[in-house]
Amino acid sequence: MVAYLAAAIESRQLASGAKLPSIRSFALTSQISKTTAVEAYDRLVAKGLAISKAKSGFYVAAPRQVLEIGRAVAAPERKIDEFWMLRNSLQLPSGALRPGCGWLPSDYLHEEGMLRALGSLRREAGAGLTAYGEPAGYRPLREQLQRHLDGRGIDVRPDGIVLTDSGSQALDLAIRLLVRPGDTVLVDDPCYFNFQASLRAHRVNVLGIPLTPDGPDLHQFEVALAQHRPRLYITNTALQNPTGISFSAAVVHKILLLSQQYDFAIIEDDTFGDLEERPAVRLAALDQLQCVIYIGSFSKTLSGAARCGYLAAKAEWIEAILDLKLATTFGNNELSARLICKLLLDGSYRKHTEAIRQRLRKASVSVRKRLHDSGLELWAEPAGGPFLWVQGEGMDASHIASTGLASGILFAPGNVFSINKTAAQFLRFNAAYSHDPRIYAFLKKQTPA
Repeated sequence: MVAYLAAAIESRQLASGAKLPSIRSFALTSQISKTTAVEAYDRLVAKGLAISKAKSGFYVAAPRQVLEIGRAVAAPERKIDEFWMLRNSLQLPSGALRPGCGWLPSDYLHEEGMLRALGSLRREAGAGLTAYGEPAGYRPLREQLQRHLDGRGIDVRPDGIVLTDSGSQALDLAIRLLVRPGDTVLVDDPCYFNFQASLRAHRVNVLGIPLTPDGPDLHQFEVALAQHRPRLYITNTALQNPTGISFSAAVVHKILLLSQQYDFAIIEDDTFGDLEERPAVRLAALDQLQCVIYIGSFSKTLSGAARCGYLAAKAEWIEAILDLKLATTFGNNELSARLICKLLLDGSYRKHTEAIRQRLRKASVSVRKRLHDSGLELWAEPAGGPFLWVQGEGMDASHIASTGLASGILFAPGNVFSINKTAAQFLRFNAAYSHDPRIYAFLKKQTPA
């Protein structure tokens, strides 16, 4: 009935200002209940097709005026940078191919478990679904995270953990705490492009340290420390994005020694840590959160919609971070926190992440072969996770990304990840999205013979 009335109004069969039948009359004529009739009219109001007048009834709304301002101007072509990547990753049409995407496909995630947890939560009295929650976030989840991090050798109490709406929010809060505009921050080169986007938003100077298969080049790292005296270093030590490598224990240990010598803080983003094949040494584990803020997230393993991240840090930093969180967001995503807590408590999260690892393992084998057949080679052996960092001699990755997007294929070109713009011949592939043969047919046309 809503569709019928909407069509009649939009085709002007019902004139603007005309009174619609009463609720009782509409219900009798349509052979529906009064409740259903009220809901139908409410939907017309929500669509802007009808208006409600107190003690009078419902009337056809006046048609919306269309503002003519001439021919639409096409949006300017954006340069291919971290914001190009962020925007296009989120606004691609559903039929596009996504070999450069930074997260897992929906069928890899845990929708079934989320729905089950939601149903369980729905049946609980006093589930707290209308409350803001305490500043640090849902305590039972923080208690679960305490045990989760203990498995990584990070000794932290629940009061040393703050829940956030995402890993990105945790990163933003940590950056707000540790640096001021004009400060210098070190990142790996290449690094996750959102590190660059976040740091630019905070108006700091960003220096890239070349990455080796074992971690950052320690000689160049120390040279940069001596010359620029940075306040902060941001990194992924496990399943580094975009390369997929994990740092060697020796490199992790040396970075901590340098942090003591040159007095800089560290943000260790471990967003993909639950997908590693072999346990890697974390900076936060060796340092026990003295100069390291550790960040995690469930967005990449459970749901990008029910977002939940967290950070762990020493007490004095936690208090300052809580103040920043209250100042910028005030509340918490309490619903997401409660859902995730249930999945950790019932053991399904552990089984789910193991299933993801198995799928990625198989996907990686076939995708590597296809990449090799397309003339692309791995830069280093990844330690697990979805990402493959590949290079092609003479390849212009930015050109491939630009022409690929026009063909409905999202590629992730190397220089989006590189502060020093030294990765023009590299692409990041997500093994979970890279099976479609059209991807490789396109690449063979683009790469030099």
